[in-house]
Amino acid sequence: MKKLMMVYLLLIVAFVGYVVMYRIEDQRRSTGWQDGGLHGSIGENYVMVTFQSGMEYWKNILKGFEDGGDALGVSVDYRGSTQYDAKEQITVLEQVIAKKPAGIALSAIDSKALTSTINKAVDAGIPVVLFDADAPSSKAYSFLATNNYEAGATAADEMARILGREGQVGIITQPGQQNHDDRMAGFRDAVAAKYPAMSVVDVKEGKGDTMIAKNAAAEMIKKHPELKGIFATEASGGAGAADAVIAANKTGKVKIIGFDTNKATLDRISDGTISATIAQGTWNMGYWSLQYLFHLHHGLTVPAPTLGNDVSPLPPRVDTGVTVVTRENVNDYYAK
Repeated sequence: MKKLMMVYLLLIVAFVGYVVMYRIEDQRRSTGWQDGGLHGSIGENYVMVTFQSGMEYWKNILKGFEDGGDALGVSVDYRGSTQYDAKEQITVLEQVIAKKPAGIALSAIDSKALTSTINKAVDAGIPVVLFDADAPSSKAYSFLATNNYEAGATAADEMARILGREGQVGIITQPGQQNHDDRMAGFRDAVAAKYPAMSVVDVKEGKGDTMIAKNAAAEMIKKHPELKGIFATEASGGAGAADAVIAANKTGKVKIIGFDTNKATLDRISDGTISATIAQGTWNMGYWSLQYLFHLHHGLTVPAPTLGNDVSPLPPRVDTGVTVVTRENVNDYYAK
């Protein structure tokens, strides 16, 4: 009888052990853990959504997103509005949501206009993280980008250095887009707080278009004959301002600080038309957006209950950093 009881006991222990190991293995499969680390499947699709989808700026971000997908063995897709149009981007995002991807990485063209559509995706169980341009009132789990306010302040410091801390300056920007609003605010606040002999005398909209930015800069130069500098909050604005300065025969007299490192901007720095540009950590935005979405999809992290909770396992805000590019280090930023 004792031997029979011992056999039953061993069988029970073996069965319990089997159940426990099965559940552990099942959880590993469901959460993305496999031998050798995190790994998904090709059928697991993550989508990046931008605007003006053909812009050179997105290329390095998309490269980071693709590299993240390769590292995890998942598939990625790229979608975006072709124009600088919030309604078109909302339509594209709605189409992506309808396909129920594993996660969406989004740069919001308009922080207010995109909020309800972002919330629709999250409510449908699709993780959303934002990069580059925020929608702070949305339910998106995290925002990975340059600290744009500090980047604007950095541009103001560089402008002050170039101008000898005095003179009239203007700004070409894209109002209503959170990242550009933050850059402009950082620039203006730094000028007001630190450089009393400098003043921001004009702000114009460039709409992310080189020709529109050129015309805006030309109007600014004509309206303010004593203008000494222009800060453009994105690459097309910098290129347009450079064209306007050349046309007005004011190369070297009106200093330009741009944003980002597309080839046109780098070329203008090399020839001295643009004095400097602010370079962002673009690859980091794409790579870590993919990593965050994977962790959210597989339940490997706990999202922040509110955007301001800095101790959440998933950071609600990640600063990907900036550097100042000038003629001295511009060659380091050309594509190799």
